[in-house]
Amino acid sequence: MRPEKADIVSDLSQKLNSSPFMLVTDYQRMKVDQFGELRNRLFPTGAEIRVVKNTFLKRAMADSGLPDVGDKLTGQTAVVVGDTDVAPVAKILKTFATEFKVAALKLGIVDKKELSTADVEMLAELPPREVLLAQLLGLLLLPATQLARLLNEPGASLARLLNAKAEKEGKPAEAAA
Repeated sequence: MRPEKADIVSDLSQKLNSSPFMLVTDYQRMKVDQFGELRNRLFPTGAEIRVVKNTFLKRAMADSGLPDVGDKLTGQTAVVVGDTDVAPVAKILKTFATEFKVAALKLGIVDKKELSTADVEMLAELPPREVLLAQLLGLLLLPATQLARLLNEPGASLARLLNAKAEKEGKPAEAAA
């Protein structure tokens, strides 16, 4: 392999190793301005898209210890990698594909495990990470809130009982407490 090609494969391997995910899409029939639009949409999520030759991608995936998906790498291929969460990136790709009728998703790899296109589309339907974390935190705090309410209830019941007794006897509530 010529040195410049080895450099391309090495650079791609480095990107694949540093990214928790890789999404492979077919960019056939995509115009230059559409590709630029997709790049601009991916930029805020920390993801980038690169056009690669299938042979380079196969070698880089083998060097990175990713699953062998050589049979699915046909046609014109673009790779999306990033350094954050895969769900917003999958959502952008899905929205872009439906909007422009191009950039069909071929496969996804998350944490070195292959995902089908249906799995990646399911990731695209997830709410943002912050919302999921807030919901999880709410679920975790719910038992603590219920415990605090349960522990507080005997004292509150006693206070209500003393207040009712004081009102029945005609004394001010502050004297009973």
